[in-house]
Amino acid sequence: MHESSLLPATWNVPTEFTDRLGKQVGRQRTMVAEGHLLIILHAPPQPEDMYRKGRIFWREPNAIWHASEFKGGSDALNRHLDEHQQILEEFDEKVDQATSSLDYLEVLNHLGPVYRSLCHMTQALQVAREAIPKDKLLIDFRDNAYRLERIAELLIQDAKNALEYVVAKQAEEQAKVSARIELSSHRLNLLIAYFFPIATLSTIFGSNFRHGYEKYQTPYPFWIMIGTGLALGFVIHLFLKRASGK
Repeated sequence: MHESSLLPATWNVPTEFTDRLGKQVGRQRTMVAEGHLLIILHAPPQPEDMYRKGRIFWREPNAIWHASEFKGGSDALNRHLDEHQQILEEFDEKVDQATSSLDYLEVLNHLGPVYRSLCHMTQALQVAREAIPKDKLLIDFRDNAYRLERIAELLIQDAKNALEYVVAKQAEEQAKVSARIELSSHRLNLLIAYFFPIATLSTIFGSNFRHGYEKYQTPYPFWIMIGTGLALGFVIHLFLKRASGK
């Protein structure tokens, strides 16, 4: 027997276990040797965590369980699973309360590491269940882990669907706003088309009655200018309307 920094000093585990453990917890996995079972799992991760906190569960050949946390016993693994259950319930509430794309993105960023951890935990417990197939507790642990993994997967899918809906809705609203702006711009162009010739002619000849033709059948030249401007504006209006297809 050897001592590992990852294992409690009081644990008298097979040498094979300590030889396979390094200074860091590493991935979640199960080791089997001489009837002993060593299950290495991770505490529920946080998205900003660079390293995972390990939790180690040891089952002796006589079905006595030990744990590096939760005061040992077979109930320790249940408490480990319950902790994940509680976190998933909190995520479920966050998904229900989310109203913006940022809210859903935050949920996905936090839930992703938890889901991956649950997938690896299920695999580790499946190996433990296959190593000792007659232990009903291991079957329950494995089934419970798979249930939590499925819940996390469904929560991620719900959050993704909701995020896609919010993005699509925002895009639809933006498209409506763009359409209204385009319509307003088109109407403004038509309005300018009506009065641009008049403004041009008024600039050339002036807009008062003293335009150089004030002695020539006043005020007919003025009205001729107005009519000519409107006619030209109508022609430009038709051209713009035809070019825009509206």
